[in-house]
Amino acid sequence: MDKRRMCPHCRAFITTSDRVCPYCNETVGPRAVDRREPGAILGGFIPHARYTTIIILVINFGLYLATSLYAKNVGEGQALFAFGAKLRLAVLGYHQWWRLVTAGFLHGGIFHILMNSWVLFDLGAQVEEVYGTSRMIVFYFASTVCGFFASTLWNAGLSVGSSAGICGLIGAMIALGVRHRSALGDHIRAYYTRWAIYCLLFGVLLPQIDNAAHIGGLAAGFGAGYVAGLPRISTGATEKLWWAVAIVCIGLTLLSFLEMYLWFSQQG
Repeated sequence: MDKRRMCPHCRAFITTSDRVCPYCNETVGPRAVDRREPGAILGGFIPHARYTTIIILVINFGLYLATSLYAKNVGEGQALFAFGAKLRLAVLGYHQWWRLVTAGFLHGGIFHILMNSWVLFDLGAQVEEVYGTSRMIVFYFASTVCGFFASTLWNAGLSVGSSAGICGLIGAMIALGVRHRSALGDHIRAYYTRWAIYCLLFGVLLPQIDNAAHIGGLAAGFGAGYVAGLPRISTGATEKLWWAVAIVCIGLTLLSFLEMYLWFSQQG
């Protein structure tokens, strides 16, 4: 895990062990991710910086097991569609907008979910540690929805995967590098821009990958990250607003899965 953090006073990057910023000589409190829940999570089994990411991964693997079992009876494509995959006709023709959310938690095959989980495991922790939990949730939700909306406009077929949200997290980190006008900011921007290029190249080289979802997610994540600005400690109205938006995103996600369940139950 990267031991860098941002000083909330001068916004310089310091280490997690610093108690006084060596640049501005101000006292530095605990990180936002540590203040969120000072006690151990499940006896220390889940690291604080990966808590939200672990929750997403658990949901992804749970749905992967469910779709895999259901696919034994109806086939993989039908199983993914039944559990909320994106399909242009269903979204635009039958107004099943909830698929723009549920599709981001489904995966088509073991290689697909393992590759996405490998990237999300580290990237999600980095974004949550830098931006905080509320902003990370908003980034991931907005990128997933915008990514699959772009996919709906560009590609009529089935599409699933967490890569739209992952690309959104990459976009948010690129935005951090753009907003942080320093040599370190340049390094952050260059580093995550390479991630974005690699992700898009995979989409070009492998035709089964939905590059429209990647591009839509990347753009949404960058926009949300740019609006969020530089990470800082905040206990005022701004922080409450981000948490309110994050709660709305969680609520819409739960509502989308409820809509999927109700639709699925009617099909039987």
